[in-house]
Amino acid sequence: MAITTNAITNSFKEQTFQGLHNFAASGGDVFKLAMYTSAATIGADTTSYAVGIGGQVGNTGTYAAGGGALVNALVSVNGTTAFTDFNDLSFTGVTLTARGALIYNTSEAAKSVCVLDFGGDKTATSGTFTIQFPNANDTQAIIRIS
Repeated sequence: MAITTNAITNSFKEQTFQGLHNFAASGGDVFKLAMYTSAATIGADTTSYAVGIGGQVGNTGTYAAGGGALVNALVSVNGTTAFTDFNDLSFTGVTLTARGALIYNTSEAAKSVCVLDFGGDKTATSGTFTIQFPNANDTQAIIRIS
């Protein structure tokens, strides 16, 4: 198993200072979430989404290779922390097992943003698989800079 922790990728940190990623809810970049099994090797050093990354969850129901598009819900600052959030993402009619996911920017050559570790295998059998993002605030949002 090679998905060992939640991490904002190192390349994303550098690219943020270069002004590459736009999280604006209106007119911003398009972000996607692809899911992976415990056989995947993704982490903080993953630089981009690629079809050849091993351990991707296969096509099932409404889930297809490359994952699903995320809807940017907001960009905000509270105190000294800036954060962004996405609406929850659901795939229906799926039979799958996933250990984690990669959020990436399709508007910028599929460059990686962050790796999510689900903390163990999560499954759905002929049902709905939902990625539920944490509360959008300065201590819980999925992507925070403080």
